[in-house]
Amino acid sequence: MRSTTRNRAVVGTLVGLGILGGATGFTVAQAEPVHQQAPTPPAAVIQQPVLSIDAATKAAQAALDAAETKGQRVTVSIVDRAGNERVRLTGDGAGPQSGESAKRKAFTAVAWNRATSELGKQAGGDGPSLRDIPGTLFLGGGVPVAAGTPIAGIGVAGAPSGDLDEEFARAGLNAIQAELR
Repeated sequence: MRSTTRNRAVVGTLVGLGILGGATGFTVAQAEPVHQQAPTPPAAVIQQPVLSIDAATKAAQAALDAAETKGQRVTVSIVDRAGNERVRLTGDGAGPQSGESAKRKAFTAVAWNRATSELGKQAGGDGPSLRDIPGTLFLGGGVPVAAGTPIAGIGVAGAPSGDLDEEFARAGLNAIQAELR
């Protein structure tokens, strides 16, 4: 007898919810996601492309793997166009200075949309130069990531030379290059 009472209570509750749902317009049929187009931003607002976290992580891991293959202990940093760090991977045994160096190389590369090894050759002289801009580092190891325009930078630091750091950064870029087209 108890189970019949329980069944009636459950059925009554479900019927009540069905009536309530019908009255309010909320039904099971409306539970499917509604695909809406993003609203057009106001004229004073611009939208800029950003490297996805998945692509940034893939690039960072590929750069770190390339370094480890050659027995190098490095840190890899991926920054967005504004220099905000999206991903940092620090390899086992990487020096404590490598994190900040990798971030600054990545920022320098995306800021000028050029490899830091190229920029370093132009940043010399006796007077004020590009080297005076805060947060930059004109040592080899930074490469830009572009999808029409620069959207990110990859910086690697910790190998004995900027040439090796740049080789590893380029390995990261190569890992995602096809996804940028």
